[in-house]
Amino acid sequence: MDESAEAAFEAYFRARRDAVRRTAYLLCGDWHRADDHAQAAFVALHRHWRRIRDTAALDAWMRRTLVRSVVDESRRPWRRERFTDVVEAGAVASATDGVATRHVLVDGLRSVPPRQRAVLVLRYLEGLDVAGTAAALGCSEGTVKSQTSHGLAALRAVLGDTLDDLRPAG
Repeated sequence: MDESAEAAFEAYFRARRDAVRRTAYLLCGDWHRADDHAQAAFVALHRHWRRIRDTAALDAWMRRTLVRSVVDESRRPWRRERFTDVVEAGAVASATDGVATRHVLVDGLRSVPPRQRAVLVLRYLEGLDVAGTAAALGCSEGTVKSQTSHGLAALRAVLGDTLDDLRPAG
């Protein structure tokens, strides 16, 4: 890669690394695995950097790469594990401040199957619409809608009424 392309990649990396890492964490629920997924996504981006023509689509490309990485990992037999974290009444009661709310939400997301978790993260935490989420996941809009419905039901089963408390007012 020539120096100007390397500088452009470095600038993108510096500007987006924290956001990519946060998205990876929301998708997998573990900071160490999030670091691995973010690193893998940036390595893949670096490998394809010369072929990318639309730099405005880089964030979408990274989201899609992250989601695929997390979903693929969840399908590997050695990574199949059950998240049995249960939100206790004390944790729910302390969900009034932002930090506790994030922990409650992330713990709840851990209980949601990976594909549904990916849809919820992209729709509600990354702010993508149905079409954008479908494009990021490489599926139909109908699949996004059904996965959203099933994911919210799974999240509601874990969080109960706390899910309504986590919604922004308005």
